[in-house]
Amino acid sequence: MSEVVNPLWNLINELSVKKGINEIVVNGPKSIFVEKDGEFVQIQGAVTKDQAIQFIQEIAAFNKKNCDDKNPIMDGNLPDGSRINVIREPYAKDFPAITIRKYSKSIRTFENSPLIFSLSKPWVEFLRALVKARVNIVVSGGTGVGKTTFMNLLLAEVPVSERIVTIEDTIELHLNQPNLVRMEMLGQSSKQSAGLKMRDLVKNTLRMRPDRIIIGEVRGEELFELLQAMNTGHDGSMTSIHANSAGECVQRMETLFLMSGFEMPNIVVKKQISTAVDFIIQLGRTREGLRTISHISEITGMEGPVIQMQTLANFEDGKLKYSGLAPRRWAKISEMSGLALDFLGKELS
Repeated sequence: MSEVVNPLWNLINELSVKKGINEIVVNGPKSIFVEKDGEFVQIQGAVTKDQAIQFIQEIAAFNKKNCDDKNPIMDGNLPDGSRINVIREPYAKDFPAITIRKYSKSIRTFENSPLIFSLSKPWVEFLRALVKARVNIVVSGGTGVGKTTFMNLLLAEVPVSERIVTIEDTIELHLNQPNLVRMEMLGQSSKQSAGLKMRDLVKNTLRMRPDRIIIGEVRGEELFELLQAMNTGHDGSMTSIHANSAGECVQRMETLFLMSGFEMPNIVVKKQISTAVDFIIQLGRTREGLRTISHISEITGMEGPVIQMQTLANFEDGKLKYSGLAPRRWAKISEMSGLALDFLGKELS
């Protein structure tokens, strides 16, 4: 970092310590916004283009990446762990666009974050049971609904005796487990890139004796390798995917699977997904901007060429409501978690 503190650094540091701010975006010299309680609010402040470019160069150096005319897009982290995305001119017109997702310094757990995602205690116990039972989970949702936060909550419940390997585009997951390997995908703009793809990193995890494989978000052909791992004994694995419903999530997985380049009949692709993924947890936002679990769905198998799912819970009237359907895997979940078999009807109804 430079010896003279850039005014943009001062502004970002000042905003970062304020409670309730999740995003900081810089669109132009006087166009600076923060997201607070689900809404963007413009703040008083101004930066010059030179200050913005200097800030970007310092962040690029910190991340050991290039962000210049040849590499106009950069994903990285700030020194405090917050995620940053930059796109420079000419792709961003007149001024580089800077987007910062704030990093919470305290690792959130179900224990220290009561009613997070509007979850009551029985639902927290149910989610803990899923983690203990080592089911494979896909967290689905749109932009800004809290997929990473929710995965952090689930991962905090993984026993410390297990070995976890995580793979991310940009480091966002925050874990306290002692037996942990973290891998980060280095893009073309990285000065240290060896040209590996996300898929290469996922394949390599199979040689690292993981108990669980965690991918921050699947966006491409790496899904093929993750599903193979889930189907060959790496139970309790987890990832997130950008989709607006459980049905759309399954369709997106089919598309990403086919991107792997293997010539397979569509029904074989569906079979791979139906046997690998156990639960889809769909996140959303209320009209007031509150982050919630909108649905919990279980994949139950195939019927002809169609992947079958059942909805176990949906968000109604300000809370998550149990549908009354028993998970197909409930006997295993109950046994491995210690929850009573009648927990669903007794506690969630």
